[in-house]
Amino acid sequence: MAETEASGIRAEIRVSSPSDCPVAGISDKNGATSRSVSRTSSADSSVVTEEAVFDNHIDMEDTKVGDDSITEMDEVFSYDSETVFRFSREKGRGCACECIEGSGFPVVDTYTHDGDLFLTFHVPDKETLKRVIERLGERYTSVEVRRLIRSETGEGGRNDLVLVDRSELTEKQKEALRKAHEMGYFEHPKDANAGEVAEELGVATSTFTEHLSVAQSKVLRCVVDG
Repeated sequence: MAETEASGIRAEIRVSSPSDCPVAGISDKNGATSRSVSRTSSADSSVVTEEAVFDNHIDMEDTKVGDDSITEMDEVFSYDSETVFRFSREKGRGCACECIEGSGFPVVDTYTHDGDLFLTFHVPDKETLKRVIERLGERYTSVEVRRLIRSETGEGGRNDLVLVDRSELTEKQKEALRKAHEMGYFEHPKDANAGEVAEELGVATSTFTEHLSVAQSKVLRCVVDG
């Protein structure tokens, strides 16, 4: 029997200041980072119970984040610089975690920093990832893919992991790559030349090619060094 090739993408995304996430709200008000968030709920329950571990002590008065769906908020553990909060909320609010898991992909890691929410999950391919991101983009003003790891079964069954960290790119480099891809600059034959992409971006052709060249070098370095 032939072995089934395994492939998939591990994605880490950042949702900037989601107003419907109480953990991100506490993180924002206290300048704190939560290292772990866990969720539990029975199938016949309309309530989700969550626990969040923060990296410093937080005053209970600073946990009021204006979310009416929270039924209770309790400090359940505190030691040195670690504080654990437990709270219950209504299921089905359509928050970031539920948006992703509603698409059929469990969130495997969650943390917050300075009010931003970071989520990690697995999808089978980039088209599926694009649909998940688009769904989140309908609800939140800023959703950024921070890191992707692609897993492909190569010769001898070895998994070849390629890490692409978008945070290494400047906004102008990202935009140059994005617009070039959208306009078919990388197609063979090209659907658009450098001058046409530069005109669409509103920059000189030399500026576009410089941004694109640096961006491609950074991406290729991630692939080759990975």
